Amino acid sequence: MRIVENRVRKTINYLALAFLTLGILPMTIQPGWSQTSSWPDMAPVEQYLMPKDAEVALARSAAPASVADDATVMVLGRQGYTTAAQGTNGFLCYVERSWAKGTDDPEFWNPNIRSPNCFNAAAAKSIAPIYLKKTQLVLAGQSRAEIARAIATDLDGGQLPPLEPGAMCYMMSKQQYLNDRDRNWYPHLMFYVAGNVASSWGANLPGSPVIAANDAEARVTVMMVVVRHWSDGTPGPH
Repeated sequence: MRIVENRVRKTINYLALAFLTLGILPMTIQPGWSQTSSWPDMAPVEQYLMPKDAEVALARSAAPASVADDATVMVLGRQGYTTAAQGTNGFLCYVERSWAKGTDDPEFWNPNIRSPNCFNAAAAKSIAPIYLKKTQLVLAGQSRAEIARAIATDLDGGQLPPLEPGAMCYMMSKQQYLNDRDRNWYPHLMFYVAGNVASSWGANLPGSPVIAANDAEARVTVMMVVVRHWSDGTPGPH
């Protein structure tokens, strides 16, 4: 019985860290967190920006060089994301800022967050547009509620594309800063499935390597699988 209890406890802790990565862990299981955000408002735009060359390098660190070197790379500027390097393999790499999280997340405006992602072609066409749209709304000065309504309206009206089959993303950067609590967490892969479908993957079950988090605003379930190494080949946390 003690062995089973220990396994369950480890699984719960593991899932808590994973869900916090996406910013969609329910407040009821975030120990020690206040429901009052430390970042109630958007910081000055300058705090979210990076030097172009540094951002390109950070974006490429999301995936192994065999993938990232031939990927398209986008960087954030005052007017939104622009293409800094045109790729040839269909992948898209960029560094997400805090508004990649749900609009109700305490760190939605956290200027520290830098989350390098490298999407395959399917995700680049159907997942990335949601974040890029949110970025436009953020830079236009929209509130959280206005952003959430606009995303829902565009999904309903077809202005944002439906999820494409096979959409996935690399998040293997050792330099990633996902939130103030877990910093770079673990190297992992993410797979996207339409709807709230964790059970169909056997996710979040004891012993299952698949962690699932429902992103209600994007209307997808994000399936996460932790991998052993960072994108540069060095070992990740045990």
